[in-house]
Amino acid sequence: MKKILTVSSLLAIVVGLQLLISGGIQAAEPIKLTYANFPPANTFPCVQMERWKQEVEKRTNGKVSIQTFPGGTLLDAKNMMDGVIAGQANIGCLSMSYQPGRFIVTNALSLSLNIKSALQGSLTLWDFYNKYKPEEFSKVKVLTMFTTAPSNIMSTIPIKSLNDLKGVPLRASGGAGDILKLWGANMVGMPMTDTPEALQKGVVKGLFSSLEVLMDFKFAEQCKYATITNAGVYPFAVVMNMETWNKLPDDVKKVMDDMAREQAEWTGKYMDDHVLESIEWSKKNHGLQVIEIPPEELKKWHDLLEPINNKWIEDAKAKGLPAEKMLADLKELVKKYEK
Repeated sequence: MKKILTVSSLLAIVVGLQLLISGGIQAAEPIKLTYANFPPANTFPCVQMERWKQEVEKRTNGKVSIQTFPGGTLLDAKNMMDGVIAGQANIGCLSMSYQPGRFIVTNALSLSLNIKSALQGSLTLWDFYNKYKPEEFSKVKVLTMFTTAPSNIMSTIPIKSLNDLKGVPLRASGGAGDILKLWGANMVGMPMTDTPEALQKGVVKGLFSSLEVLMDFKFAEQCKYATITNAGVYPFAVVMNMETWNKLPDDVKKVMDDMAREQAEWTGKYMDDHVLESIEWSKKNHGLQVIEIPPEELKKWHDLLEPINNKWIEDAKAKGLPAEKMLADLKELVKKYEK
């Protein structure tokens, strides 16, 4: 009897192996997802993308496989949201500042709020989004949100006061340009990649952005001064095609939902650490001088930006939103995460 069972078992194993080899039995295929991003691979939105991909694949035990597309190779910045909605990519990372009218609620983060770090901005944005769940994201599943570090001035000349800033040509984009105009600077719009040559030729005397670019774009080679203004952050969102989301198994959905706030926090910390690294690198290698404006003086700078906040209130009200309440809630969240 034992011999019969043994022979039967061996036959079953042989048949099973033959079926596996011939394709009759196949291991479960992973769920394959595409993730589009628009900046270069070494920038912080793409660094967080790779971290999220790795964590999801690990936490689902390989049940999910994610292919990433940095540098606009699948979708560019302005087409990101519509491309994800249409299913051209399963997941996409977008900067809401590229379409301010479309993302009016979350673009409130770029107002004059005196946000001092990417961690503070990212957690504020995530809570603010979850409180209001704006209609602008109703056609997608939001996986996480985060912000840049605050915008500051990098320049070839020292800028210690508003008088020093008057008429100075500085590279900026989007809402940052509005800030510079109210401060009396001459905003010059151009791609970041064109800025090194513009600095060399004297077309601009610096730029207005978060300080990691001192190292990432080697701007510290020409910009020997950094004036701390903490005058605005840019909000980002990672979104998934709704049909893709609805098809995912519940255990995979739970992994992604559980990571949402964690990813916002991780990205904020990474960005802040990267900015500090950039400043230290610039000091050590290029003699960067960091200029801190006295608090009472800096308050005057920020008070000049009130028209930007008022314009946002007008635009939000025109869309039927409780603008004053939203801005008050946003300021409370900024205070909550100040430390």
